[in-house]
Amino acid sequence: EKGYETGEHAPGLKLGGGGAYKAAHHIIKTHAKVWHSYNNKWRSKQQGMVGISLTSSWGEPVDPHSQTDRDTAERYIQFHLGWFANPIYRGDYPEVMKNYVGKPHAQQGLGTSRLPTFSVQEKTYIKGTSDFLGIGHFTTRYAIQKSFPFLQVSSYHTDRDLAELVDPKWPAPGPNWLYSVPWGFRRLLNFIKTQYGNPLIYVTENGVSEKVQCTQLCDEWRIEYLKGYINEILKALNDGVNVKGYTAWSLLDKFEWNKGFSERFGFYHIDFKNKNKPRYPKASVDYYKKIISANGFPNPREVMS
Repeated sequence: EKGYETGEHAPGLKLGGGGAYKAAHHIIKTHAKVWHSYNNKWRSKQQGMVGISLTSSWGEPVDPHSQTDRDTAERYIQFHLGWFANPIYRGDYPEVMKNYVGKPHAQQGLGTSRLPTFSVQEKTYIKGTSDFLGIGHFTTRYAIQKSFPFLQVSSYHTDRDLAELVDPKWPAPGPNWLYSVPWGFRRLLNFIKTQYGNPLIYVTENGVSEKVQCTQLCDEWRIEYLKGYINEILKALNDGVNVKGYTAWSLLDKFEWNKGFSERFGFYHIDFKNKNKPRYPKASVDYYKKIISANGFPNPREVMS
């Protein structure tokens, strides 16, 4: 969406309401081609695995007893994760995407939807093309029903018919989009288990950046974030979710999309102004080292409550 519709991210294209859907369509088909290529040529020799890594927040209904709110939260997650995962695990785009992206066109008598369609052969070719699912996850939103003005230009953002809310009590140590909501991760992982047949999961990104550079490198909020989120993965494992590995995001401060070097996710602080780019461990390094060496929480009393 940001690369092919709004143009905020590289390659900076503003292709209007259908750009993101077209780009995603090509990504999904290309992914399937790569998987089949590996499957046919190299798997027998190498015994390797090919998967896809998808980043998704969790969408929670504002009122879990309201059917409208539950449907809205479901729509939120299907427009995020389901957009890519559904074709790969179930053979087509989520029904709710087909209905909602097509809806403005049907109302305006425009015929075809901006969401491309897969042929029967493509659906068969794409379905099952992932030996594992990589998951990047950072935060959660409440999703609430919102109808956009009829004359507004249709886009990925308006197609969902929802607004995103946050709880002001949620910690927000990093940028304005990244609230710490550990329980959302367990719910996301259980959603994947039930929707996609409990696939093998590797957590490929999970972490928090910092708004202000802490001169003493005392990132205790990152320690709290990691503790909370890793604990929820532990709960998900007890729920029977097939999580096999975890990657904290990230080892080093680095170049972060259109934020450049200003947004720091790293365990190690990098002095970008120094030509040698020296690295300094933050407090979270010591904490994460202990988790790795114990293959879990060093003090079990900290967690699983």
